[in-house]
Amino acid sequence: MVYGICYCSMAQQGVLETLKVADSKTLTEAQREQLFEQLNATKDYVGWALHILSPNFISTSMQQRAKYNLNALSHDTAIGLIQHALDLGVQVAEVFVDTVGPAEKYQEKLKRQFPGLEVTVRAKADSLFPVVSAASICAKVARDRAVKNWKFVEDLEDAVLDYGSGYPNDPKTKEWLAQSLDPVFGYPQFVRFSWSTAQTILENKAVPVHWDDNEDDPSQKSAQSLLSFFARKEAPTERPLHRFFHERKLETVTSL
Repeated sequence: MVYGICYCSMAQQGVLETLKVADSKTLTEAQREQLFEQLNATKDYVGWALHILSPNFISTSMQQRAKYNLNALSHDTAIGLIQHALDLGVQVAEVFVDTVGPAEKYQEKLKRQFPGLEVTVRAKADSLFPVVSAASICAKVARDRAVKNWKFVEDLEDAVLDYGSGYPNDPKTKEWLAQSLDPVFGYPQFVRFSWSTAQTILENKAVPVHWDDNEDDPSQKSAQSLLSFFARKEAPTERPLHRFFHERKLETVTSL
């Protein structure tokens, strides 16, 4: 996933409207690329920054014992990008954010984090505010390029690498997911395991794994805990000497 910000001089906001930036989802790939190049050409008064989260990082965050859900992850990434702009010396006055989760709660959260800024959080902000549209274009272009040029760390041998756009409604992506499934290990790190599309395939076609939990089994209550084998004993036990020492009549001494 790619998160992006775009910042623009308030006196030059009309430039974004002149470029006719729009919600990146409503544009073709060619249109996004063209607008991205035009945004880069106005770098004297328009800037942007991205934070790319790998599928493996997201999967690990969402499936670890202390789950780091996608909403919290998105919020923290947005906060980090705003702070990044401030650290660069950008004199931020207003912030417009596309919501993740309830807009009002998210807006209050950002206001607490940045009390000196005017914060507006809206659903579909990328279709309401040109500066958010521009940020979504930068993020989408970066995401598409990352998917196209992905370098697999796994040795996939002769695996088919025509995986399409990576979206669930793409037939090529669906086909690739079906063909690339390993029944034991699942997918390469390219696939987000926490993605519901991948989870459904794993549940239906991968080998099921059952983890026994003796604590919930009454018949195993008397079984010795695995941790007991690693517990520190109060009094150290004397280990018998190896036969090497016995054969040579060697003993341990504490003083000479």
